[in-house]
Amino acid sequence: MPKEQFDFPLGIRLWPSEVRSGGRRLKEGYLFSALEQSTDSYRFNALVGASKATALIRALGNCLPPESFLILEFYPEQGEKQAEEPVPTVYYSPYLPTQEIITTLEPYLPRLIHDGFVGFGLANNRAGFEFFYSEEKVLTCFAGDHLRLTDLFSRHGLPFRPHMTFPSDLGHDHLSLLCHPRYCLPAPFATMGERELDYLQFCGEITDQLEMYPVEESLSFFLSRRDQDLIEARLRSHEEFIEFAEEDFGSLLLDWNDFVLECEEGFTGDLWEYRQGLKLRDMVEFVMQGVPSTLRSRLLEIVTEADGRFQKLLIDQRKRLDSPAVAPASEDRFWYRGVVRNQGVFLRRDLIRQGWFKP
Repeated sequence: MPKEQFDFPLGIRLWPSEVRSGGRRLKEGYLFSALEQSTDSYRFNALVGASKATALIRALGNCLPPESFLILEFYPEQGEKQAEEPVPTVYYSPYLPTQEIITTLEPYLPRLIHDGFVGFGLANNRAGFEFFYSEEKVLTCFAGDHLRLTDLFSRHGLPFRPHMTFPSDLGHDHLSLLCHPRYCLPAPFATMGERELDYLQFCGEITDQLEMYPVEESLSFFLSRRDQDLIEARLRSHEEFIEFAEEDFGSLLLDWNDFVLECEEGFTGDLWEYRQGLKLRDMVEFVMQGVPSTLRSRLLEIVTEADGRFQKLLIDQRKRLDSPAVAPASEDRFWYRGVVRNQGVFLRRDLIRQGWFKP
């Protein structure tokens, strides 16, 4: 049997037929291309051996601004056999000091790199920089400064290869650290207990320590630095929105989705808090009306699913919470037509006081 030369993480194992065939081989390296629908960002895909992964990921962490957020992806615990193929759960941390995240991850880094059911990365949307080391053990980076990344990869011994083969191109299996016989595990795993090697346990510890929250996979998106600059300039042109101009607009988009989810489960706040949620959608609409069409289309794609869910919650749609002076006929702000049906005590009380339910 030909010897497979690639330095595989423990979580990926090629099928024997792929090894015997002697066809396409996995080699360290990277490729990159301009990011679709962007004029200032690039997408890098890199394959790095397990022995180099830790140093490279630390170096990428040093490329981030002082604050960033952690992305952690892993598969939930399997109960009864599911009819559909399981999908991983994606977690985000709040924006935190980058060094704090890196320090928290340090004792877990070998397990995160080697376990075949885990992916992780760091990002700062405002800076237009993100890297993610997937469960396929492929490193993906989004960045505006492609020269900085090509130099970094070169210093870590990764050559540019315009034609790369990745694990997803070949038949392979994913393995958790618990799938391997204990006597076969290298350091530092050989001395760890079963609980320490269980990705559900150590991923749970990370999400608890960094107060991470689940995010729908459909809400995973990337906004470049230029996108964020355009958005910031647009928000600064509106007196009511200027205080949000320097915030990560991606976080505001996630806040709108969270507001919709809260309304689905039963809105427990009062009318003022409800209006604050609607204001998030006001900001998104205001931005979309004043940025280039390509960016507008991307933002609309991001909010469309949450918009549809919110519209289904609205009742009494012949009434509006805004006035014609605020929303001219040319702007049909659907989120002000009616109110959500799942009204908590405080929202319903305020609506009664406002006379909403009068004929």
